[in-house]
Amino acid sequence: MSNNQNKFSNLEGLTLVLGATGKTGRRVAEGLQKKNIPIRLGSRSASPSFYWDEEASWDECLKNVHVVYINYAPDLALPGATDSIRSFVNRALDHGVKRMVLLSGRGEAEAQACEKIVQESAVDWTIVRASWFYQNFSEGAFMDMVLSGRMTLPVSDIPEPFVDVDDIAEVAVAALSEPGHAGQIYEVTGPRLMTFREISDELSHAIGREIEYMQIPLETFVGAIADSGAPKEVVWLMDYLFTTVLDGRNAYLTDGIQRALGRPPKDFFDFAREVATTGIWSNNTASRNA
Repeated sequence: MSNNQNKFSNLEGLTLVLGATGKTGRRVAEGLQKKNIPIRLGSRSASPSFYWDEEASWDECLKNVHVVYINYAPDLALPGATDSIRSFVNRALDHGVKRMVLLSGRGEAEAQACEKIVQESAVDWTIVRASWFYQNFSEGAFMDMVLSGRMTLPVSDIPEPFVDVDDIAEVAVAALSEPGHAGQIYEVTGPRLMTFREISDELSHAIGREIEYMQIPLETFVGAIADSGAPKEVVWLMDYLFTTVLDGRNAYLTDGIQRALGRPPKDFFDFAREVATTGIWSNNTASRNA
């Protein structure tokens, strides 16, 4: 970690936002653009294109880049992620990158191994270690369950400190663009612990129709994901998350958002009420975010 954090405000070059079309990356890119910070989008659909599994694509994306937001898809817990992160960090150093902000996951030993790679590199670093996203219910894995009116998941009443992706992105933007965040691990959570059953109750209240919660066997849940045609790494990840991470290890709140932004995190009730007004949880929604 550098002792001279004021140099952050004088960084030149581009900021590369990896996962730029994903939940956090899209918001990080928008936040940096609002601050008139020159960025390069890192995704398969961008030009130049970025592919985690094609190292040959990295060099063109890293040209003239001094700051990088590292968002590994689909998750740092995936086998092989540490090798990819190590290779990418080394390549970024070769290109003169000075600062890295890594999106990580709470309670994942594999993710913490990736954090260590970034922390031990010769750059100013910040770790944003996040819990489960609110937006999984409006843009991600559980969206179809909300639309169907029934959340069927292989979990008992274990509480999690779900967090808003907008808050995560705002922390990342601050760490990418402002002084004072070097060497910080921001463990970000929402303001309260909630079970999936409580989530379904609050969604019911916000939407105005019942969202039933039903616990099902893990094998049934994973099998349904596989049958849906989801990529094998997504099937593996869902199995991993519900068998390993969702065991109560993360059932406590942290002050990462308060420390990074000077304000409390957004509550799930406010998130659900705002999303409900958009109509995307209506049964007749023709199109929705992936």
